[in-house]
Amino acid sequence: AGSLLMAGAASRVSGLACGTWDLLARRVASARPVRSLFASGALCGKPREVRKKNALSEKKLTRHFIDHRKVKVVAGSGGDGACTFHSEPRKEWGGPDGGNGGNGGNIIIKVDRQVKSLSLVTALYHGGNGESGGSKNCYGRNAHNTYISVPIGTIVREFGKTVADLSQHGQEYVAAYGGAGGKGNRFFLSNENRAPMISTPGEKGQERALQLELRTMAHAGLVGFPNAGKSSLLRAISNAKPAVAAYPFTTLNPHVGIVKYRDHEQVAVADIPGLIQGAHLNHGLGISFLRHIERCRFLLFVLDLSAAEPWVQLENLRFELDQYEPGLSQRPQAIVANKVDLPEARANLDTLRALVTQRVIPVSAVTGHNTEELILHLRELYDGYLLSEGCSGQQPVKW
Repeated sequence: AGSLLMAGAASRVSGLACGTWDLLARRVASARPVRSLFASGALCGKPREVRKKNALSEKKLTRHFIDHRKVKVVAGSGGDGACTFHSEPRKEWGGPDGGNGGNGGNIIIKVDRQVKSLSLVTALYHGGNGESGGSKNCYGRNAHNTYISVPIGTIVREFGKTVADLSQHGQEYVAAYGGAGGKGNRFFLSNENRAPMISTPGEKGQERALQLELRTMAHAGLVGFPNAGKSSLLRAISNAKPAVAAYPFTTLNPHVGIVKYRDHEQVAVADIPGLIQGAHLNHGLGISFLRHIERCRFLLFVLDLSAAEPWVQLENLRFELDQYEPGLSQRPQAIVANKVDLPEARANLDTLRALVTQRVIPVSAVTGHNTEELILHLRELYDGYLLSEGCSGQQPVKW
């Protein structure tokens, strides 16, 4: 009897299992097809291709030098004072306990010898606002100061008047003062007024519009007409990589390259955008370009020897410089006769040397011919600049 009972139970369990599997099979057969959620599924759209960024041109990758900048500075406002009264159990008349507000943040211009250009200076600076005061005599927190890092030799002007001359590392000038914090009602507590109900708001921060200018942009400046080969020459003698093309006005902003010597001295050479006749009358943005030349301690006149009369270019360049600032063309200088590798430049070189009294250095910026003589003469001009600045008691600018 026991064996019969066990056999019946086993048959019922097996029948139940078979019925369950049949039910599951029917449900799966009648179910709708499941849509694949993978990107490789047949029902999905075409896979999107990864777009590659276009390579930037050399002209967009080059960083130009900024020697003047207009800046608007707005200091932070002070926090408002609080008007509250202390109240706790068994001390209902605790008196006023409103704290003062915090002071707004100042905007400070600070000299940093590691900074060489004003390119990182933005057009607008806002200082932080102070926090408002609180109850229980809690004062608001003062805002942090905002610092603007500038190179050595930066001049700060306001309405054309010089207000600061920053010539030492670490020197600071407060461009805008932050507003003072407001007073809480605790400040107005007196014997005559035991429950003051007044508090003052924070003051607004100072707002100014300043002009930042560099006294010295570079030691040497390459001066010449468009397409004279100034950018190619800067590439040949320094580590700078300005854009070079076969059309005029390739350079619209100055580029500064560093010429390094074995004794670890560094001479900064600026590629000034090309001048045209009438530049002192602001033809072709001439005033802007002449301002760059004014901030160079000695000049390198770059002449195109392949032109018909390169000595005429020299006369026109000196005329434009003297018309902008008398005596500007008389600074320590050298004449660089570029493109000497061209056949038509050989005859012009002898004529140029016969017409001028200054030293003429023939070079080829493309082939690198005679660039060593130019680099050595550049060091002579730099040593003369250090000697003249030392005799006058001024601190020479070093890179």
